[in-house]
Amino acid sequence: MGESPSANKRARLTLSSHGTEPKGGRGSAQAPERSLDQRMEALARANEIRSQRAQLKKDIKAGTMQLADVIADPPGYVMTAKVYDMLMAVPKYGRVKATRFLTHCRISQGKTIGGLSERQRAELIQLLAK
Repeated sequence: MGESPSANKRARLTLSSHGTEPKGGRGSAQAPERSLDQRMEALARANEIRSQRAQLKKDIKAGTMQLADVIADPPGYVMTAKVYDMLMAVPKYGRVKATRFLTHCRISQGKTIGGLSERQRAELIQLLAK
């Protein structure tokens, strides 16, 4: 009979030749330990960024802010936001139109505003201006 997936996983996590560290698994890829203060500061920063992005999306939806302006000169809190998510905040833009824009500009759906190349940024701004 075949072994269960959990048995296979346990077999892959065999001990190294020294017998102290597991081989495979996540041993070396783990993030360093953070103190409680560091975690709380990171959480506060993340919450602030989420609040600012939510307000920006509301402003874009209301028409008081233009996405082309945000993409042309993005504030720091928008740099890690996905382009697709920001396009979805534009009135009358749904999944189909947002995907069409990204495909036309050769932008991955997972691309962030800060990760856009100058060409992608310029093409997207030009499309939004139409």
